[in-house]
Amino acid sequence: MALAEIELCGELMIAASAADGERLSPDRIDEVLRVTPCPAAGAAPAPR
Repeated sequence: MALAEIELCGELMIAASAADGERLSPDRIDEVLRVTPCPAAGAAPAPR
């Protein structure tokens, strides 16, 4: 698990060093970290 986290941090550092602006946008961070939207985002939780 720790190795995966180190790899993700490395990818963020590479993306940040290649960025034109001062910061990475939240969308670019999601892209680098391969974040996908949750289909149930914003939906009410299922009853228990």
